[in-house]
Amino acid sequence: MVRQGHHLLQWERVVDIDDFVDALTRVANGGTALDPEVVTQLFGTGRRNDGIATLTPREREVLALMAEGRTNAAIAKSFVVTERAVEKHIANIFAKLRLPASDTDHRRVLAVLRYLEGR
Repeated sequence: MVRQGHHLLQWERVVDIDDFVDALTRVANGGTALDPEVVTQLFGTGRRNDGIATLTPREREVLALMAEGRTNAAIAKSFVVTERAVEKHIANIFAKLRLPASDTDHRRVLAVLRYLEGR
């Protein structure tokens, strides 16, 4: 496992070179690259979240990419859709997970945490 600050990647889980280069670029630009499996291990897998079960397969795919630290633009590119389509999926995710807009909470982070708890 490589650790730089809060950036975690498991080398043995790097399968796709393009994904790896993308993660390196995000970290080099001050972003974050998290291996969802590492975060799942950190938070434990014992908790279940029924809200995740209500997500469509596409919403789960979007949420999984969010958990990898992908931007809306990167998610749109990987699915060959518009950023607006990704925004709609994310809005649906927030609604199904009952994450209302808030000045004190970051809904994207909360959604990813629920996803990782429910895995």
